[in-house]
Amino acid sequence: MALSDPPLPDQLSRSYLGSRQLEDGFGRRFSYLRLSLTDRCNFRCSYCLPNGFVKQDGLPPELSCEELRRAVSAFARLGLWKLRLTGGEPTVRRDFTEIARELAGVEGIRRVAMTTNGYRLAREADAWRAAGVDAINVSVDTLDAESFARVTGHDRLGDVLAGIDAALAADFDAVKVNSVLLRELEGEGWQQVLDFVAAREVSWRFIELMRTNDNAGFHQRQATPGEAIRERLRDGGWTPLSRADGAGPAVEYAHPDYRGKIGLIAPYSTGFCDSCNRLRLSSRGRLHLCLFGTEGLDLRDLLQHDDQQDELVSRIRSAMPSKTRGHRLHEGDSGTTPHLAAIGG
Repeated sequence: MALSDPPLPDQLSRSYLGSRQLEDGFGRRFSYLRLSLTDRCNFRCSYCLPNGFVKQDGLPPELSCEELRRAVSAFARLGLWKLRLTGGEPTVRRDFTEIARELAGVEGIRRVAMTTNGYRLAREADAWRAAGVDAINVSVDTLDAESFARVTGHDRLGDVLAGIDAALAADFDAVKVNSVLLRELEGEGWQQVLDFVAAREVSWRFIELMRTNDNAGFHQRQATPGEAIRERLRDGGWTPLSRADGAGPAVEYAHPDYRGKIGLIAPYSTGFCDSCNRLRLSSRGRLHLCLFGTEGLDLRDLLQHDDQQDELVSRIRSAMPSKTRGHRLHEGDSGTTPHLAAIGG
């Protein structure tokens, strides 16, 4: 392009967004919003909701589709362009597909991802892709059916795996599997995971178990560091990849003999928070600057009308100076997070 040529519209958009992109006091810029649609879940995972979802009285209702659209529009004005729909289990909402379609159409949003336990995925993969969902993460902690049932409270591994294959057939840009590292599963099924990744273009990510306010004893019994996974990958000839723009916290590894990749999310590792690019909005309208921070900043009163956008943008921006450099999990401090389903994990 000659120097005298005017910038293309897409270039103008990127330049404009970049000039006003949200930044904290440590120079970190934010491109990624994790949006919890609900704190409800129909699974009973041992590390999250072992007794199942329990409704709390007195809470405001979940954000409506219109409130969600207004929130996402404000974050997009601040340069956040990647959106992840989470829960709880986001697809227990009957209007999930409508929400996905509405949010995918927000100006400035370039990527819509979702995280699910996969119980509806085999039936709905095509519909969600058509609604504008670009990428999908599915929770699968083990490929052993008996262990899967024990961990999740449901004997549905076959359904979930069928959903992953349906997602691959629906041509999502990315299909990822999330697997929490538990001591009871340690050493179990490594070859099964390798075989799974060899045959499919998926990214299987192992996640260190994180302590929350209601799982301290479970965490003490079950937490296992991710270093063993890292060593297995190194010994097996896997090569770490560079993080893509807007990527989450996983370090991903590739191998020439495998179609897929393997990743590791290690929140207890040194420097984990240094590259944080994520903010979180709860299903009831509270902005959380960190998964393990305070009770959050309420935005809901500014989500009622379209003409409140300027004030909403200002409130979001005003919160950024209070974002801390990192979490305090090493000190046994989980902030006010009761469990991982509360604000989307």
